[in-house]
Amino acid sequence: MSSLIPFHRVLIGCAIAFCFGYAAWEFAAYLRDRSPLALLLALSFAAIGVGLAFYLRHLRRVLGLPARE
Repeated sequence: MSSLIPFHRVLIGCAIAFCFGYAAWEFAAYLRDRSPLALLLALSFAAIGVGLAFYLRHLRRVLGLPARE
């Protein structure tokens, strides 16, 4: 199982980049059009990105693996 952890980290890193990138895109759309939906999407994807970053930071603990020394 531990051989899949580096791949899992890369996949989560890509998801974080996507979430923050899409949040920035929607925030720019909000500034342009003042659409409440764009603001809601921007805030939602930013929150998901923060959650995924927290998950990535604490991945070993979440998976129940011993800490590195």
